[in-house]
Amino acid sequence: MNPELSVVVPMFNEQDVLPLFAERLRPVLDGMNTSYEVVCVDDGSSDDTPTILQRLRREWPQIRVVRLRANAGHQAAMSAGLARSLGSWMVTIDADLQDPPEVIAEMLDVAKREHVDVVYGVRTDRTTDTAFKRTTAEGFYKVMGKLGAGGAMNAADFRLMSRETVDAVLALPEQNRVLRLAVPHLGFPSAEVGYKREARAAGESKYPLSKMLKLTLDSITGVSNAPLRLATWFAGLGFVTAFLVLVFALISKLTGHSITGWASTMVAICGFGAFQLLCLGILGEYVGRLYVAMQARPTHYIAYDSLETPTTGSQDLRR
Repeated sequence: MNPELSVVVPMFNEQDVLPLFAERLRPVLDGMNTSYEVVCVDDGSSDDTPTILQRLRREWPQIRVVRLRANAGHQAAMSAGLARSLGSWMVTIDADLQDPPEVIAEMLDVAKREHVDVVYGVRTDRTTDTAFKRTTAEGFYKVMGKLGAGGAMNAADFRLMSRETVDAVLALPEQNRVLRLAVPHLGFPSAEVGYKREARAAGESKYPLSKMLKLTLDSITGVSNAPLRLATWFAGLGFVTAFLVLVFALISKLTGHSITGWASTMVAICGFGAFQLLCLGILGEYVGRLYVAMQARPTHYIAYDSLETPTTGSQDLRR
């Protein structure tokens, strides 16, 4: 029989925090009086994460290990876990213990009591984050809100979803799917549960500035075409500026106050060049997304699933 609850945990090189995570998660799930599975998606880890997962699986039969053949990224690993989960309800949570597992029971209770499809974990207290992290996160959610993205403020990837919600998300044709934006876009009935964001229990963050920037770019281009309109406005502003410069040059020439020199010319050239490059860059991002969508390449490959493949058997390859 399929379990009622699936807990999907994407992880990459989490050998330091993994035992601590299992130590906190298991009592929570065992005390919920419901059948469950813990789908641990190993996103191509190069440390001892696979070994620790196999050891935990022998001690904790509800653990299910799904290993990807290569590192596919946080969002792709999460989608892989959701696609293979069997539960009627699914929770996505990271292994770093910044999102407390104890909130899972409250999420499931709220979903059943209020008859909603999605329960977002909302970070009401982020004092453990750095000032830079808090500022950039607040700016991200505000920008997404201005672009028309739904969802709760400070709700990242800690959420509970119904089977119907997950099926709808996985049916979306997007290649670079950002779940924190794709799920609210569906508009399914939802609720929120607040919690205090904790410091990482061990190990190092797997989301450096470069990945944060990539996530932001994927989010912006995936949720709205407003940047394209921004490029159009920049182009119009460039034409207006060019016209004003032309009028100024003609008046200066007629009044005998024309200024010779290369500084003003270079400023104008650099300004227009910057506008053009910005517009081309924005257009390129959207063209790139179309190119990736037309290729329709799988975002990940499954190397091993403990539910289907014996530990000593051959490995399969799945999309």
